[in-house]
Amino acid sequence: MSNSGGLDIIGPNAGQDAPPKNRQDSLDKMRAEIRKTKSLTDKPFGATLINGPDLSFWRPTVQMLAEEGVSAVLINEVLDPEIFDFFKQHGIKTMYRALTPTVANSQEAERLGADMIIATSFDEGGTVPSRVIGTFTIVPMIADSVNIPVVATGGISDVRGVRASFALGAEGVYVGSGFIVADECPADEKVKQLIVNSTAEDLILFLTLPAYYRTLPTENGKKLAELEAQSASREEMFEAMDSYHSLWQGMRLGNSDKGVVSVGTGVSMIKAVRPASEIVADLMQDFV
Repeated sequence: MSNSGGLDIIGPNAGQDAPPKNRQDSLDKMRAEIRKTKSLTDKPFGATLINGPDLSFWRPTVQMLAEEGVSAVLINEVLDPEIFDFFKQHGIKTMYRALTPTVANSQEAERLGADMIIATSFDEGGTVPSRVIGTFTIVPMIADSVNIPVVATGGISDVRGVRASFALGAEGVYVGSGFIVADECPADEKVKQLIVNSTAEDLILFLTLPAYYRTLPTENGKKLAELEAQSASREEMFEAMDSYHSLWQGMRLGNSDKGVVSVGTGVSMIKAVRPASEIVADLMQDFV
């Protein structure tokens, strides 16, 4: 995507074909994926920083990212001054993304030195925010509260979403579901076709930990919906979901009986499997 004018963001589990043995194993695989990316582009790209609540592994992670010379880091949820200072000292741009964005956590991230805020709406895929606030509300709310650029995410899959985001005060867009169907994405081909053939009307939304998840109607997704209808607790739902392993099973391996296919509401606008370069060109056609 970086070669096409976007900014690639490498995920924390990039390059893994099996569950990591430990956190160091995961870090080593992420380093290898960063080096692979550097061999494929001379354009800027970023990586993701996700830590457990005790922040026990943050220093080896950020040191590796600095050693490998990534241009930007996506910081999920964590508001730690030492982490932001580290990246500032190493000339690495920081993008802050709260699980549930608020005026307060956005302003705190700006105070700590974040270079931009990703305003995540309830329309996104993956771990959905705990507050039901859509893109049309969260983007201007956050944009009006900070003085640094705001990037919109949630339900954006074509140029109309980009135009709307910029009209709302965003200066960029962060697109996830739209790139699952890229030729280059390692998601199972059956999953890509399921996304292309589905719309937002097909999505199943359920409560779990830490908040909500939504899935296309896989066999497992339907079972989870039935379980929630029986008033299962969030903890019971998370266990039945097999925690985050269900994403691996459903999206990477295409096991519909064991996994979920988590996408945003913008799935309705995803019409074909195609190269990432074509997806970027369509999204950014007003800015060529």
